[in-house]
Order: sequence, then C-alpha cells, then structure tokens
Amino acid sequence: MGKRHRPERLGGEIQKIISELLVRGELKDPGFQNMMIGVSGVDVTNDGSYATVYITALPYAPGAVFSDDERGAVLAAFIKCKGFLRSEINKKVKVRYVPDLIFKFDNSFEYGAKMDELIDSLDIPEAPVEEEKPEDDF
Repeated sequence: MGKRHRPERLGGEIQKIISELLVRGELKDPGFQNMMIGVSGVDVTNDGSYATVYITALPYAPGAVFSDDERGAVLAAFIKCKGFLRSEINKKVKVRYVPDLIFKFDNSFEYGAKMDELIDSLDIPEAPVEEEKPEDDF
C-alpha cells in the first residue's frame, strides 16, 4: 500500500507531458482536427509497465455528439503517435522503462450529461430554501 505513490506521480507526469504536447500543437495527425482533446487521467500499473491514458474529446460545435467513427479516428491518431509520445516522456521523465501507453475514451462527461437529463426529466420541484436568521448574542 505504501508504494502506490510512485505510479501516481508517474501518471501525473505523463498526463502533463501529453497535455502540453496537445496544447502546443505538436501532435499533427488529422484525427486531432476540429475538436478539443484533453487527457483526463492516467493510471499506471504498480510495476510501471503499462499506463492507461484516458482521453476526452469535445467537438467545437455546441450540442454536437461524436460518432463511433470519430472516436475511432481519435484513438487511431493517438496509437500512431504512441512512439513519439513515449520518446517525449523518456526525455522529460527519468525512468528506467517508459510504460507502454494504452488509450481509452473517458465517458464520464457523457455519463454526467445523461444523468443531468434524467434528473431534470423527473420534474421534482425544488425545495424552498430557508433563510438563516442571525442568532442574538445574549
């Protein structure tokens, strides 16, 4: 239990490096065009051999939804860039072995939006908020 801090720190560094590369536009694959892409988290195994990178992608058009083909294109673009990403991680983080990168979509934003819609559809009236009365100091 005490050795878990090292994979967490490594995951944070990997997240920071990939996010910086995305912001600076150094990943030039067409799969990254016309959308905002971010890294929502990185989980590194205890032995440091694998790192699962959770990707979030939002279209620039409000209300637009990604199709499975667009998700596949984003994941394929990250898989193509895997070697470059690992070399950049190796330059900036001093570890004996750079973990193999596994890319997955983070569906938590879509899940949260779906839950908001479900809660809003229940038509539950809001409870009245009671005003706090200041207490008299006697």
